Amino acid sequence: MVESLFYKLKNTYQGKKVFLTGHTGFKGAWMLKTLSLLGAEVKGYALAPQTKEDLFHLIDGETICTSVIADLRDKQRLEEELVSFQPDFVFHLAAQPLVRLSYDIPAETFEVNVIGTANVLDAVRLLDKKCDVVLITTDKVYHNNEWIYPYRENDRLGGYDPYSASKACAELVIDSYRNSFFNIKNYDQHEKSIAVARAGNVIGGGDWSQDRLIPDIAKAFAFENPVVIRNPNSVRPWQHVLEPVMGYLLLGANLAVEPIKFGQAYNFGPHLPDALPVEEMLKLAIASWGKGEYIVEKVEGQPHEAGLLKLDISKAIAELKWQPKMNARQAVSMTMDWYSEFVQKRNQINQFTELQIISFLQ
Repeated sequence: MVESLFYKLKNTYQGKKVFLTGHTGFKGAWMLKTLSLLGAEVKGYALAPQTKEDLFHLIDGETICTSVIADLRDKQRLEEELVSFQPDFVFHLAAQPLVRLSYDIPAETFEVNVIGTANVLDAVRLLDKKCDVVLITTDKVYHNNEWIYPYRENDRLGGYDPYSASKACAELVIDSYRNSFFNIKNYDQHEKSIAVARAGNVIGGGDWSQDRLIPDIAKAFAFENPVVIRNPNSVRPWQHVLEPVMGYLLLGANLAVEPIKFGQAYNFGPHLPDALPVEEMLKLAIASWGKGEYIVEKVEGQPHEAGLLKLDISKAIAELKWQPKMNARQAVSMTMDWYSEFVQKRNQINQFTELQIISFLQ
């Protein structure tokens, strides 16, 4: 079944033009590398990566795509780059993705995540051809009641912090554009299918973002320092980054065949037993690395972060025939293997990343 999925994806994307926003980011770079292995022609649009150790640089991203370094808020540039490329698919991953940073730059977070999404959809409106569009938001779009029940795609949207609220707002923008300009009743006229993907907390090699658990663990272990954690009991739907990446690509493949049927929202997360507390994930990372210590730091006056969040993925399983391949332990092991390889053989990390993708698709 996995082999047939690989061929389905390759048959869908080989030789096709894919416009990918956020290609220089952590998840975007994994998406870019995967699309390259599937034979797609990719044009990326994103801000410049922050350091030479970003995954985009490590996989030689500039050699496997046409890379446009620009801002989502530059509406004219975005439209020019997208329309001139005439893509068959658009995957919108670019965002200000950090909860804690959103407290420092709330207005900018709303500009990038809400207006940026509207700018992407405005650019798609200018295309005079068939195009399948997958817009990535987050599991945090749901109004979080801190309950044990997993959220389904038709549950109420909301957002306490600026990041979560901005993504919920982006979903309203998407829904408005879908109804106003890309209505399925008029599909034969506009030929644009619009889908939304909501993913949980992703882990994987090459993530160096601040205030994220696995990057903090990898950096601490590499320098033999203890890991400092803030909220040991916070539960998140952890999954390896390749799980949602394959989900996005599978959703795009289904849109290409049945654009009206699959123009909906889908959750991509782990099975419920793999929604684990932060402290348990940390213990798995220590076991995988072979050593390591941690301390719990209680800091007063921290900005609010959700304590409990789970996703219901039954819709993606039933309709897309997608489901997670790895449990939490396997996802952590694969992630720590990447960071260990980076520490020991940095010059071979591109090949190692490629091997992890190929192995995942076996």
